Amino acid sequence: MESRIIASNLADLYKKAADKYETLPAFATRKTALEWNPVSFRELFEMGQDLAAGLIEIGVDAREHVGLFSDNRLEWMLAEYGIQLSGAVNVPRGRDVTDDELVYIINHAGIRVAFVENSELQKKILRLRPDLPGLQEIILLDEKTKPAEGVRPLKEITAIGAWQRKKGDKSVEERMNQIRPDDLFTLIYTSGTTGRPKGVMLTHSNMMSQMSVIPIDLSCTDRVLSILPIWHIFERVFEVYTICCGSCTYYTSPRTLGEDLKNVEPTFMGSAPRLWESLHQRILENVRAAHPVRRALFHIAYFLGHYYKESIFFLNNNHLQIKRYPFWKRLFFTPFHLLRLLILVPWYGFFNVAVLETIRQSAGGNLKATVSGGGALPMEIDKFFNYIGIPVLEGYGLTETSPVLAARTHEILVTGTVGPPVPDTEIRIVDIESGKILYPDPEHPHNGRGLRGEIWAKGPQVMKGYYREPEITRSVLNDGWFRTGDLGMITFNDCIKILGRSKSTIVLSNGENLEPEPLEMQLRQSRYIDNCMLVGQDQKYVGALIVPKLDAFREENIPAESLKDLSDDVRAKKIIRQEIKNLMTATSGVKQFEQIREFRLLSEPFRIGDELTNLFKLKRHVVEKKYERTIRDIFLPKEVKTRS
Repeated sequence: MESRIIASNLADLYKKAADKYETLPAFATRKTALEWNPVSFRELFEMGQDLAAGLIEIGVDAREHVGLFSDNRLEWMLAEYGIQLSGAVNVPRGRDVTDDELVYIINHAGIRVAFVENSELQKKILRLRPDLPGLQEIILLDEKTKPAEGVRPLKEITAIGAWQRKKGDKSVEERMNQIRPDDLFTLIYTSGTTGRPKGVMLTHSNMMSQMSVIPIDLSCTDRVLSILPIWHIFERVFEVYTICCGSCTYYTSPRTLGEDLKNVEPTFMGSAPRLWESLHQRILENVRAAHPVRRALFHIAYFLGHYYKESIFFLNNNHLQIKRYPFWKRLFFTPFHLLRLLILVPWYGFFNVAVLETIRQSAGGNLKATVSGGGALPMEIDKFFNYIGIPVLEGYGLTETSPVLAARTHEILVTGTVGPPVPDTEIRIVDIESGKILYPDPEHPHNGRGLRGEIWAKGPQVMKGYYREPEITRSVLNDGWFRTGDLGMITFNDCIKILGRSKSTIVLSNGENLEPEPLEMQLRQSRYIDNCMLVGQDQKYVGALIVPKLDAFREENIPAESLKDLSDDVRAKKIIRQEIKNLMTATSGVKQFEQIREFRLLSEPFRIGDELTNLFKLKRHVVEKKYERTIRDIFLPKEVKTRS
């Protein structure tokens, strides 16, 4: 905590970081597997000042919206420094932005100046130029790409600013002094899981509030790996946090992540559930392929880790408590868990070092912790990594809340929850139908713990509103309370448990309601299922669209021709049907009406930018539209299918 810088806004934070950490590395770009190019806090701030002066010189006003269309790279952060130090507002999006989104964002935000990452984005934005009447300046980030006519390279703007500052220009300092806590630092357009993107207005005070609540203590000796999209607020808040703490951030990619985890040995990393799902599957596949002796050793080690950690969780009151846990019961079971620990400690100690340590090394052996966010982490995977000694501190939040509302800590690590609310944050659980406050409710025997409803949040991290959308803003913000649209409850150990999305709830024709996300997460545990989406609104039963994992089917000796499209392959369908039967059982908590009766295999994967957001969330409306006929076919009466 003591190493964190206290600042009034982002520009102030960047200046104080340069003054405090000076020549220490702030960011590092991969050159080879073992060679990284670092840039110091002082160098980055000086370059940022030059860029800011250049932006001011070409006409960027205070509080003006400046576009930044790029994926993770050092130049992204340099552009961010330049925009903040000039008193402007960053409007970011990744390189996978579609034509429609790009046109909408630039025109809706009134962007005159935009940074673009590379040749691909440069071509796209020039092709769309006739639809962008307000766009005047395009600045290219990648120095290896030749700027097209009418496009300026980043170094040209930086050189203009450096010359201005050399002549004694103080406009950057003046702009920095004019920044108010309530000024916007960013305008983030949501990835649009349910429709057109909305511009979320986040202020400097929103971001500064996050710097004191992130539950990981970092210092200048820590190494942080950046893998999630930087334009998303979840990754962005961690990158700002590393600056606040003086840590060095290393930019990796999905292609080199495995190698970089081993070579960089990060001590912290922001992550998404999909990353842990993939790593979990990879570990289990390696175990299945291992020698029988090694396989047996792993299962023994995991067995010991499971019961050792469960006893630790119980004794620390960190076991999941959806219902009130009676005091007598705790008193009765405490001696049992103490005795179990006493028996397990020597065995667990040996197998932890001999077996589990090797597995931890494959995920970065020095991780203090990783905060998983951007979606719910499946319970099985959550427990798996905590049992083998990789502390996954799941967090919860939204773009509209900057994003952190709750997070697990090492002290309060309740698997199956997202931890307690962070400091200065109030949480309500509200009945969707009646609007009645279920938690906190002094009249309820347990203050409303264990009751299910919509999560409302209030705190310094809540957004200012949606840009140019007063009606939509009023529909989600009421007296400072933000309606998240997520369903959840407060457990009896005062943690938040997420139960699904109110907007994605499927209502069957018999009136039964079900949340698709937890069921989809269960299905994705299959080695044969890459992705899936449940369907069935207003239908008699639940159906599923399933993207098969071709590598797994290749191992089943299915012919190459069939692998191109498994949608009609009899063996593939039989395997998937059996997988659904194995995973969707009553013992795993699946109710009778939640059982999948029909499914269709899709021939194409879900892709980021199309069916998926950058954090691998399903764009349900996109999938429903694209596979409208397939979905309709799932629910056709049997006699109609027979005739056709």
